[in-house]
Amino acid sequence: MAERDIAMAAEIWIVDDDRGVRFVLAEALRDAGLTVREFGDAAGTRAALADARPALLVTDVRMPGEDGLDLLRELQAQDIGPVIVMSAYTDVATTAAAYRAGAVDYLAKPFDLDKAVTAIQRALASVALPAMAGADAVVQNHALLGDSAPMREVFRLIGRVAASDLNVLITGETGTGKELVARALHEESARRDKPFVALNTAAIPSELLESELFGHEAGAFTGATRRAAGRFEQAEGGTLFLDEIGDMPLALQTRLLRVLAGGEFYRVGGRELIRCNVRIVAATHQDLAARVAAGLFRADLMHRLDVVRIELPPLRRRRSDIPLLAQHFLAATAQQLKLPPKRFSRAALKLVAQGEFPGNVRELENLCRRLVVIAPGAEILPSDLGSAAGAPAGGEWTDALREWAVAALQHGEEDIHARAREALDQTLLQAALQANEGHRQHAAQALGVGRNTLTRKLGASRTRKR
Repeated sequence: MAERDIAMAAEIWIVDDDRGVRFVLAEALRDAGLTVREFGDAAGTRAALADARPALLVTDVRMPGEDGLDLLRELQAQDIGPVIVMSAYTDVATTAAAYRAGAVDYLAKPFDLDKAVTAIQRALASVALPAMAGADAVVQNHALLGDSAPMREVFRLIGRVAASDLNVLITGETGTGKELVARALHEESARRDKPFVALNTAAIPSELLESELFGHEAGAFTGATRRAAGRFEQAEGGTLFLDEIGDMPLALQTRLLRVLAGGEFYRVGGRELIRCNVRIVAATHQDLAARVAAGLFRADLMHRLDVVRIELPPLRRRRSDIPLLAQHFLAATAQQLKLPPKRFSRAALKLVAQGEFPGNVRELENLCRRLVVIAPGAEILPSDLGSAAGAPAGGEWTDALREWAVAALQHGEEDIHARAREALDQTLLQAALQANEGHRQHAAQALGVGRNTLTRKLGASRTRKR
C-alpha cells in the first residue's frame, strides 16, 4: 500500500500541553490527508484508549502531570504504536531515553513542519522499529552539551543507535568531543555495566600497538616477562573506542579486520584462540575515503567500521552553543579544583562567543580552566581574557591591539573594526613606503598588494585628513 493510501485511513493522535503546537502540527497533517485527534495531557489520552486505538501517536516529553515517556512505555506494553516523541529538550539523555522507551523517531522543537509530516508518513508506511532495550535504565548525565541544530542531530543519532550493537564511526575535527560521543553511546547501551576502554591508536608506537590491542604472552618479545591482556580482552562485553583510527598501520588494519569479521584473535606470541564480544566505536579527524584512495587505509576495514557515521560539527558551526559550554566549563572546573565559583560578565561572555577556537571545544575548555585559576575576581571581565588566552601570533603589537579593543568595547565606542583596519592599513603603507624610499610599486610588491590598491588607500587617507 502506498504511503498516501495509508495516511488517508490513519488516525494520528497528538499529545501536547501547548495548544499552539497541537494546532499547527494537526493542520499540517490534515493538509497531508491524515485524520488527527488532539489531546492536552497523558490522562486524556489514556481515557480515550478505552474506546479507540491510534494508528500512530505523537507525544511531547514534558507535560504537566505524567510525562510523555511514561505514556510511551505504557503504550509499548500494550503493543500500541508506533510512537514519535517531540521535545524542546534535545540533550543526549532525553533523546536516548525516548528511543529506549520505544519511540520510532524524535522531533526536536521547533521542528520543520514538512519534515515532521514526512517522518509521520514514513512511520505509518513502515514497520515500527524494535523497542530499545533497558527502558528502566538510569538516565546518565553527559558532558555533551548544545542546543544548536547540528548538535540536536548528533543527539538524535546517538539516541537512535546507542542501544544497537552496530559499529559506529565518529568523524570531526580535533577537539570536537569524539570520545564524549563514544562514551555516550556506551552509557546509553545495554553494555553500560561492562567496560568502556579507549585507545588512541596515533599515540602508541606502531611496534607496540599490536600488543596494546591484542595482548601478548610471556616471552613474545624482549621485555615481555609475563602475559598481558590487550584492550580487546579488557573491553570484553563492553565497548572499545579506537581513536584516530586513520593513523593505524596497514598491517594492524589487517588484523583488526579479521577480529571484526570473526570475533576472535590470538595474543602476540600466543596459540590460544580468544573469542571476544566487543562493540567497536572508532573515530578520526581524517577523510578515510581519501586515505583509502591513497592506499593508506583498507577499504574493507572502512566499510566494517563505517556502519553508522556520526559527524561532529566544529565549534564555528555551532557558535550559539559557546556561551552554554563556556559557563559549564567554568563551573565544572571551579568544582573540580575546589576553587570559588566564577561567572562571566556579559561583555566577556560576548567576546568569548565571538572567538575562533580552531581547537574547538577542547580549546574553549582550556581557556575556561585558565580563567578559573588566573582571573582575579569572582566576575570575569573582558580584560581577563587577554592573559588567559595566551600570547597570540604576532607578539607585542597584537597585545596592544587587544588592550585597545577591550577598552573601546568597555566604553561602548562604535565602528571599532573599521577604525582598527584603517589604522592597520595606514601603518603598513607608511612603513612600506619608508622601507622602499617612497617607491610605490616596490612598496606594493613588498606588502603583496597591487599598486592601484596602494594608491587608492593613500588617496583615501589624504582625503580624510583634509
